[in-house]
Amino acid sequence: MIGMTHAHTAMERSRLVAEAERLCAERGESLTPLRRRVLELLIEQPGPAKAYDLLAALGSEAGPAKPPTIYRALEFLMRLGLAHRIESLNAFVACDVGACARSTIFLICDNCGRAEEFDAGHALVDLGEAAAKDGFEIRRTMIEATGLCADCRKAA
Repeated sequence: MIGMTHAHTAMERSRLVAEAERLCAERGESLTPLRRRVLELLIEQPGPAKAYDLLAALGSEAGPAKPPTIYRALEFLMRLGLAHRIESLNAFVACDVGACARSTIFLICDNCGRAEEFDAGHALVDLGEAAAKDGFEIRRTMIEATGLCADCRKAA
């Protein structure tokens, strides 16, 4: 398991932002104050966050913000592997640096909305080999599975 989407401690948040800054510097990119704040908001979320929820939090801090602002920042974070988009929820999560470059499986709880992220590299080796036989190169794979997490199953 890479990690569970949950609100991070201040120390974890500082580590993730420092890693993001290091990655940006290595790639000649800029973690602008806006991009940094969007990343911090994602890190602070207890689960996947919708863009409009992030927009509302961002707007309440610095006056009204517009949707293109948040989407551009999210696209940047995803491109650098600092965030994932969970397609089935149309929501976003912060990602440990480099984790987005690998194959990922999200286990999403239908009840509480928590999402656990797993490095699926070993589980999907056969898929990569099968695709390669057809001449297809898989660059990234993301699988989303829904159900009930252990906590919600116990509570039921």
